[in-house]
Amino acid sequence: MESSAYFLKNKNGFTLIEVMVVVAIIGSLAAIAIVNMINYRNKTYCPLAENDAQNAKAALSAYFSIPAHTTLPSSTDLKVAFNNGAPNVIISGDPDTSITIDVTDSTNRCPRGDVFTIHMGGGSGVVGWH
Repeated sequence: MESSAYFLKNKNGFTLIEVMVVVAIIGSLAAIAIVNMINYRNKTYCPLAENDAQNAKAALSAYFSIPAHTTLPSSTDLKVAFNNGAPNVIISGDPDTSITIDVTDSTNRCPRGDVFTIHMGGGSGVVGWH
């Protein structure tokens, strides 16, 4: 009889309600963390193409600063090392009016789109994914 009284007085452990509350809190924190991690991961896939487009834009500015350069160069003519590789960078348009730089995402993992575009000249500085 004495041993059963001992077990009633020394309650060790957690009740079911306490365990359920802890599991619910951990589940809520995990749900928030997973969503944030996925969004952060998706943002890391796109900068390579964006950087290549900005590098091509800067290289074009340097290219056209030389008076003898009046025609549109290809991406391989520019003195710049592209992250995605030059075949993924397409420069088109007319140097006198507007130039378009299209960079294809070589990873195919950017959730914003497959091609990043910069329009130069013609009164527009449109930048975006499509």
